[in-house]
Amino acid sequence: MKWKTRVIELLGIQYPIVQGGLAHLAYADLAAAVSNAGGLGQVTAMSLNDPNQLVQEIRKTKAMTDKPFGVNFAIGQHGRPYEHMLEAAMKEEIAVVSVTGGNPAPFLEFLKGTPVKKLVLVAAKRQAVKAEQLGADAVMVVGQEGGGHLGRDDIGTSVLIPQVVDSVKIPVIASGGIGDGRGLMAALALGAEGIEMGTRFIAVEECVHAHEIYKNALVSGTEKDTVVIKRSIGAPARVISNSWTDKIIEIEKENGGYERLKNYISGEANQRYIYDGIQDEGFAWAGQVMGMIHDIPTTAELFNRIIGEAEAIRFKWAD
Repeated sequence: MKWKTRVIELLGIQYPIVQGGLAHLAYADLAAAVSNAGGLGQVTAMSLNDPNQLVQEIRKTKAMTDKPFGVNFAIGQHGRPYEHMLEAAMKEEIAVVSVTGGNPAPFLEFLKGTPVKKLVLVAAKRQAVKAEQLGADAVMVVGQEGGGHLGRDDIGTSVLIPQVVDSVKIPVIASGGIGDGRGLMAALALGAEGIEMGTRFIAVEECVHAHEIYKNALVSGTEKDTVVIKRSIGAPARVISNSWTDKIIEIEKENGGYERLKNYISGEANQRYIYDGIQDEGFAWAGQVMGMIHDIPTTAELFNRIIGEAEAIRFKWAD
């Protein structure tokens, strides 16, 4: 089966599958593996300390794949400047950038007139319309099932995707609750032209920075083992439920505010879990799709499985 969508054409990839930005985890090993398997891998920029580290990671990725890959910029991290990181990435002639969190307007303005393809993550129809107006080439639309930061409206993927598709002319990439070929075909049926997966790409062999305890938690857990934190400060985000997130929610119920929360929701607390495997002293991002994760394959094996499932569905209904 020859796959053909506008997302495939836009990004120059074989299959309409994009790997999420995955703060502190999406580096060369994973990005190259996803791109080599036919999707679009991404390197996370703002988890790195400076432009030199980003350049090194981009060059390492280029040494591991000759396929297109992207660089993700999570620009909503408490106002941390990103311009110098973006300038460094542009000098490396990257093909694709994606932006998550924060106001994408200055980011997209900086890239105006360049050949780089621009993806914007949104969680609401109004955000998608605005991203298109600002010059995005495609929007990645995340429903409330997703891991990490979500929209404030609690709209599920299956309802949100067709609303956005009907509201913009640029390609839509579906995200949230997708982890297999059935999810891919469902997204296409809803009008999307590709999918983005985050949580599913943590539980693969090439996500080398994720601790085995983190990966095994994704395999052993169910869709009921996630919880949304940070609602009280206007930044809802889905994580694996544990004693640490219980403390976060308790503080939120007491209207503790950011000052009481900051040490619990910090990058350091995140890294204690995902890097060191200390579950009771940190938190880890995860979507409800963890209930559909049962193994830790190679990225190539995962792609073969997803595409095989999707094509079997297509041919079943084609008959």
